Amino acid sequence: MTIVFATNNLNKLKEVQAFVPNHITLLSLEDIGCTEDVPETQTTIEGNALQKAAYIKNKYGYDCFADDTGLEVEALRGAPGVYSARYAGEQRNSEDNIQKLLKELQAYSNRNAQFKTVIALELHGQQHTFTGICPGEITTEKSGNRGFGYDPIFKANGYNQTFAEISLEEKNQIGHRGKAVKQLVNFLNSIA
Repeated sequence: MTIVFATNNLNKLKEVQAFVPNHITLLSLEDIGCTEDVPETQTTIEGNALQKAAYIKNKYGYDCFADDTGLEVEALRGAPGVYSARYAGEQRNSEDNIQKLLKELQAYSNRNAQFKTVIALELHGQQHTFTGICPGEITTEKSGNRGFGYDPIFKANGYNQTFAEISLEEKNQIGHRGKAVKQLVNFLNSIA
């Protein structure tokens, strides 16, 4: 089975490849010659994932899956949520996003948050979605140099280290994307 993961984010691709069994060939957007920005104009994480998967299927003809991930902070009523990558502006700069979030949270003692990933699969003319959630909290300062995005300020429940301080293998076991990808792989294995 050959399937496209609709992402240009090499960090995400690396995380997902760790889960995919050998009988599934995973292609990136670069592999299929997709160099344009895939639309993400929906107002929900689910909507963006479905939109991206449908775009690749319709334009390139490949069965594919796409994900969208957001950091939902309780005190900020779910923000940055679907706007996580562009929280501090269209430049999509992780450091700017982290600094904005830390500043916004200064007035709050409640630092509860969760990462949420939704994977949308376009396969044989049908759409399927898989959701992974990792509850935790936002730290008061950055710690660690692994991972990407908000990882240096997110601690999963039950952990004393941020996502940027733990190994990729450990993050994949407990993380939002890992949970969603496991559901996807189980589904693909069940129909193989």
